[in-house]
Amino acid sequence: MRDRVTPLLSEAQIRARVQELGAQIAKDYAGKDLVVVGLLNGVFPFFADLVRAMDLELEVGFMQVASYGGGMESTGEVHILKDLDKSIQGRHALVVEDIVDTGLTLFKVRNLLTDREPASLKICTLLDKPSRRKIEVPVDYVGFPIEDHFVVGYGLDLDGKLRNLPYVGIYHP
Repeated sequence: MRDRVTPLLSEAQIRARVQELGAQIAKDYAGKDLVVVGLLNGVFPFFADLVRAMDLELEVGFMQVASYGGGMESTGEVHILKDLDKSIQGRHALVVEDIVDTGLTLFKVRNLLTDREPASLKICTLLDKPSRRKIEVPVDYVGFPIEDHFVVGYGLDLDGKLRNLPYVGIYHP
């Protein structure tokens, strides 16, 4: 499978951008009660690197959300497999996602979390694919805008595989 992947973003490019994002988020949330919410599974490497790059006190939480069902196209249905296990009411919440594609997943997550009355709710994503949007969602922090490619690595997968690549690459079926 790895032989079908061509690099798009190198380890060094990702590392540098994650440090920039972490510094910007730390500045924006200085002195605020922040909960950083990771959307599993694909976000785990980005999430870990990002929170380590934030020089501030914060809490972390996770949700597990699925919309791909093992293929290369979103099914259009969004399923919450694991909900957040801490309250965000009155707190600042930052949702961290690996990639924003159709917007369907974040639309559902954003509506669900907004109903829980956070002080603020923002979104950070490593990759943004605006050409694929079916529903517009505000994305406050973007690592890299990308073209419409199916990408793997650095947490992104194809049917659970290739998440462990240290870079982001384009998968060629």
